[in-house]
Amino acid sequence: MPWIVFAVGAGLAWGLYGPILQQGQAQLGSPFRALLCVGLAYFVIGVLVPVVVLGSQGGLGSRGWNTSGFVAATAGGALGAIGAVFLIYAFRAGGLPTYVMPIVFGGAPVVNTIFSMMLHPPRTAPSPFMWLGMALVVSGASLVLYFRPH
Repeated sequence: MPWIVFAVGAGLAWGLYGPILQQGQAQLGSPFRALLCVGLAYFVIGVLVPVVVLGSQGGLGSRGWNTSGFVAATAGGALGAIGAVFLIYAFRAGGLPTYVMPIVFGGAPVVNTIFSMMLHPPRTAPSPFMWLGMALVVSGASLVLYFRPH
């Protein structure tokens, strides 16, 4: 189950993402300077690394590329970048990572699960405990927002 290691790594990276981004935004004095830095990081990690890896494996040629995959992957990347813009604006409007991020990470799994099931309908009806889990995620994020430190 090596995928779990990568999933935990993503959770750790994204769990630190909001607080570090908010700190950078405050230190730079501009949400758009912070967003530019996010874009630079996306470019270095999201463009240069795959170019090097694909280039070393001979995967940069036209073979293996297709329009539907290109559009879907680009749309996914755009959604990630749009999420970063919304996050920047949430911090700019006075939100702190203490309560912004639980809303983001509480809402995202619910949206992900529902949309994923629409794309890939389950063969059997989901367990009622799955729906209970999603309700608990939303409830938990709501409680964090309601009882946020002032």
